[in-house]
Amino acid sequence: MMRQFFGTSLKGDLTEAVRGLAGPQFIMLLSNAQQFEAHVKALEALFPGVPSIGCVGMSYDTKVVEQGVGVVAFLEGVTAAAGVLEQASSMPVKYIDRLKKDLAAVGGASRDTVCIDFCAGNDACVLTTLYTVLGPKSIPLVGGTGDAGMVSANGVVYRDAVAYGLVKNRGGRVKAYKENIYHQMGNYRFIASGTDRANYVLGTLNGRPAKQVYQEILHVTDREILTRTFQNPFGKLNGDDTCIISIKEVKGNALACYRQVNDSDVLILLELGDYQAITRETIRQICADFPRRSAVFSVNCLFRYKLFSERGYMQEYLREMAALGSHAGLVGYGEHYNNRFVNQSMTCVVFE
Repeated sequence: MMRQFFGTSLKGDLTEAVRGLAGPQFIMLLSNAQQFEAHVKALEALFPGVPSIGCVGMSYDTKVVEQGVGVVAFLEGVTAAAGVLEQASSMPVKYIDRLKKDLAAVGGASRDTVCIDFCAGNDACVLTTLYTVLGPKSIPLVGGTGDAGMVSANGVVYRDAVAYGLVKNRGGRVKAYKENIYHQMGNYRFIASGTDRANYVLGTLNGRPAKQVYQEILHVTDREILTRTFQNPFGKLNGDDTCIISIKEVKGNALACYRQVNDSDVLILLELGDYQAITRETIRQICADFPRRSAVFSVNCLFRYKLFSERGYMQEYLREMAALGSHAGLVGYGEHYNNRFVNQSMTCVVFE
């Protein structure tokens, strides 16, 4: 049966973070921008040849490590490979053979294998690329975007890249989940236009300035827009699924977002639901699907972390998730679920 290790050092001492870790088969490094490159080198020296991926970001198990370093490792009962697709912003598909080779080496199938990825940006394009290999085999993907534009794979730091780990659970199934704590508000339906795809800018909604539309509905000032997005982000209809789009900043009469909006996308307005009840339902669902769990690895959005912290729920949330058994994860700048790039969500992979 596989096991999950989580170690941390608040002062960024990697030796302290990996104390007690022996025989890892796959390692994830979650570090800070100042020490990331040194940590990547040190980790490879401590565990040479063990497949590893890393990024800059906060980590957690029952507490959040805001600064310093966190290490998540899988031991016993997994087969893993790690790699990287470079030129994420322009041409990640150029490196797709690496993923194909690694997948063949791990020999995984949809019921027992997951791809975990850490990305330095251009998420939507990167996920589409990864999914050309994972999709036909129905292999789930869970991941997120790190900070500082850097990721690592197998002891090497890369910029403008996506690092991936393929993990096969030899002792049972794996399954990916996505949790959304928002639902539709009112009957608003907007057609987006005047978008700047490269800069994720949303110009107009139903032909009127996006900022004005948002302000009129919610009665907020320019300054309040950026905190109001925690409660009322936009949603993009995607089949029967809603993709959450958070607002990043006000740009004149337009709104810059954390993910791409295209002309003629259909958007709705979302509102925050009963997140405590939704969390309990996610946990109930996981327990129903997996009566026996050996590990849960999750990615929580930075905005969820801020929202939960502001409302005094973050500690309780981690306590509730700990009821699943070994739970650890990353606070990301955007979450990945199969071929979708989502905001303000939680995605996770459960190992039987």
